[in-house]
Amino acid sequence: MRSSFNLHVDHSALLVVDMQRYFCDKDSDAQVPQVDKTISKIKKLIDFFSENRRPIVFTRHIDSNESDNMMLKWWSENIREEDPMSELISDFETSRGEVLIKHQYDAFFNTDLESYLKDKGVKQVLICGVLTNLCCETTARSAFMRGFEVYFATDATATFKQDMHKATLLNLSYGFATLVTVNDVLCIKGKT
Repeated sequence: MRSSFNLHVDHSALLVVDMQRYFCDKDSDAQVPQVDKTISKIKKLIDFFSENRRPIVFTRHIDSNESDNMMLKWWSENIREEDPMSELISDFETSRGEVLIKHQYDAFFNTDLESYLKDKGVKQVLICGVLTNLCCETTARSAFMRGFEVYFATDATATFKQDMHKATLLNLSYGFATLVTVNDVLCIKGKT
């Protein structure tokens, strides 16, 4: 019943969501199961977008001390900027893109992400990273509401439980995002 969407490299940007030590490091209590499998896939996406000279944005979640920040009330642990676990993992060359600090699940909320993407002529975003059902999903919905075509990398996103991952994919595919695999993206022939 819906229109078909096709990812076009020359209109797209890659959003790498919250690939921080807090979620990826084996020494973290919050390490996401299966995250190791996503790292190599995300590297391939970074290479692809970099080779095609398309924008790449790495988000870094830092909790704010704002009194209305529900995340401070919801979670027992908070991610602080001075904590080394808040750093993006060293597996990625972040110099190949922009690093955006965000304070909520939504990478667009109170950041300049929307204007940055629109200034670059971006009409489509490909989302990968963690957590599938929180920051990735919320950012995907927010991108859709701002007029971007959203593509969601099913095998380059991860969360704590497989049923949460599947539920997000089901919900997003119904009205917010086109689901793709990393191989789907890598099969796109350069600029159109």
